Amino acid sequence: MGGNGGSGTHADKRPNELLGSWFVRSGWSKGELARQVNHRARQLGANHISTDTSRVRRWLDGENPREPIPRILSELFSERFGCVVSIEDLGLRTARQSPAASGVDLPWTGPQTVALLGEFSRSDLMLARRGFLGTSLALSAGPSLIEPMQRWLVPAPASPVPPEPQPALDPRRPGRLSRPELDLLESTTRMFRQWDAQCGGGLRRKAVVGQLHEVTDLLQEPQTEATTRKLFQVAAELAELAGWMSYDVGLQPTAQKYFVLALHAAKEAGDKPLGSYILSSMSRQMIHLGRPEDALELIHLAQYGSRDCASPRTQSMLYAMEARAYANMGQPGKTKRAVRMAEDTFAEADEWDEPDPDWIRFFSEAELYGENSHSYRDLAYVAGRSPTYASLAEPLMRRAVELFAKDSEHQRSYALNLIGMSTVHLLQREPEQSTTYATKAMEIAKKVRSERVNTRIRKTVDTAVRDYGDLAAVVDLSDQLAVDLPEAAEAV
Repeated sequence: MGGNGGSGTHADKRPNELLGSWFVRSGWSKGELARQVNHRARQLGANHISTDTSRVRRWLDGENPREPIPRILSELFSERFGCVVSIEDLGLRTARQSPAASGVDLPWTGPQTVALLGEFSRSDLMLARRGFLGTSLALSAGPSLIEPMQRWLVPAPASPVPPEPQPALDPRRPGRLSRPELDLLESTTRMFRQWDAQCGGGLRRKAVVGQLHEVTDLLQEPQTEATTRKLFQVAAELAELAGWMSYDVGLQPTAQKYFVLALHAAKEAGDKPLGSYILSSMSRQMIHLGRPEDALELIHLAQYGSRDCASPRTQSMLYAMEARAYANMGQPGKTKRAVRMAEDTFAEADEWDEPDPDWIRFFSEAELYGENSHSYRDLAYVAGRSPTYASLAEPLMRRAVELFAKDSEHQRSYALNLIGMSTVHLLQREPEQSTTYATKAMEIAKKVRSERVNTRIRKTVDTAVRDYGDLAAVVDLSDQLAVDLPEAAEAV
């Protein structure tokens, strides 16, 4: 029985209507679902699992499968529908539910953060190209995600007694980094960030994970207190970037785990603005996964935690993400207020005395216009394809596209805003203009390894085909898509 992932619980068995509903909407056959479960299990090294159609039928009839099948099913349905489909949503139970089962509720201590970063990055480098999913395959959402993240605000113990220095792992290393070595680590992180903006997450993800693993090794060697804090800051930036690249290529559970570890490292570094930026990345992922309420909670947590230290540029970015969350919740008044706050705060950025950290440099005037236009575009969708909100989005999106066209570094953002412009024209029932922007976006997508960009193009073209499938320009666009983006980009 164990080899088939069956369960010993047969008492009080009745059909699992929740699982049945997701299964019917997925369009999969029982055989196809069984094959996908087996394939994912092999990727995770669970070679003992051998599911077939009769086993799937038993799950639909109410049998509760053993671990790791509930988590595998959660991940497969989450990917299929583009939103978090939890184990509970499927009407299943986990066999063993521990506080840290989700991989999100972790101890907030330096040594354990280092150990978890090292273990996770090493496993990611070693395991399947889909990316390492850790002890949990399921994404966390709702209170199980928000409550552990709130502990970011709890002050660290005052002046802790430093532990006795451990001997260096490599006897050939002196164990103490020089200032030039630290500067080199920081400049390497900046370079990785530029590569990501230019080329997407698919090309350099493993290089970033490898660098993160090196930094966790350095954190296990004896260093001065100042150097340790700086290394934690570098680790936080690299873990956030590894999470962002994982998100960009569609590895959602992996991305979330890196974001959580990045927030832990930022807390150890004592860098609240960086922590707020990491929370904004988590918020963006939740919007992408159809969880705007969670996104809003994360943004409010970021705003509160960095209220007395974040620069105007960082605060503006947080307001823009707050607007995105409100827009996806269908709250126009609060969306407009957050958009205005983002604009007003951004206007103060040039008066800020201190230089902004490199991680917020991406939030340019073009990015501000892009985010705010996407908020209005999202509102238009939530309001049943409202032309009113689409008309608010259009001038902002046009300005974003104009500015990104002159920016050779942020190519992925250019592509995303071209797609945004294409969707706005579809909302305004202007399919010819829509295809023009979608075609430009495809030209850039061929150079940018971003599954996020590819997915958005496919969705936009699908919408155009559904609404205007008999138009020659739309037929040509659909044909071009099949040539230029024939399949999903692979994570590297």
